[in-house]
Amino acid sequence: MVNLYTPQAIWGRELKHYRKAAGLTQGQLAEIIHFSESLISGVETGLLPASPEFADACDTALNTGGALRRLLDWRKGQVFPSWFGKWRDTEQLATTLRTYQPLVIPGLLQTEAYARVLLRGDGVAVEARLDRQAVLVREDPQPPIFRCVIDEAVLHRSIGGPEVMREQLKHLVSMTNPRLSVQVLPHGMHSGLMGGFVIATMDGGSDILYAETAVRGITTNDQEDVSVAVERFDAIRTEAFPLSMSIDIIQKAVEEKWT
Repeated sequence: MVNLYTPQAIWGRELKHYRKAAGLTQGQLAEIIHFSESLISGVETGLLPASPEFADACDTALNTGGALRRLLDWRKGQVFPSWFGKWRDTEQLATTLRTYQPLVIPGLLQTEAYARVLLRGDGVAVEARLDRQAVLVREDPQPPIFRCVIDEAVLHRSIGGPEVMREQLKHLVSMTNPRLSVQVLPHGMHSGLMGGFVIATMDGGSDILYAETAVRGITTNDQEDVSVAVERFDAIRTEAFPLSMSIDIIQKAVEEKWT
């Protein structure tokens, strides 16, 4: 039995309200928006989730002024685990972000296709991850300085196959600029074997650490933990290839591994 008071069910009732106000049956709406009548029925009863594309089509057909798409924002609040919310807010306010990632491309630099594989096709989670990336291209305030180091193994780990990897690595190169650098840490024994982390420097100079564990990420401003992470990042970056060499290595991976 469907819970009538979940956000998904409430959204479905809003769709039903707008559809009836427009004088349309489910079948008539289906013909206009080119989605199935069964999908519309499932969404209206709260059994099925609405995609952003479905919401956009309904908004246009029902002349809602974008209300249905805006009402999907409830999912953005739920798509991140509770422990990630604090870091998401920190990330948006940071003046500098320093990250080391040993396993995958950092979320802020992932393409849609790469993220979709990692998030197992969860469209809502993918959209939320892509929304976070706006912090790197915003105009006001200016984007944070972003210093990224990735393990060389990341370039060779197949996420989604050659086409996805080729697009992802080319995107990585295209994103580099004076405020955004990507360096590659060579294979072998190095200071980054303990796992990935991010350090956010806030306005005023204080640092906040986000460290990944096997079960969750941890956000902390504990000075001892932060100091260890800063020291480790400095060591990792010292051991990494310089920016120009790193770009060459990424491009070589595209040509030799993923073409």
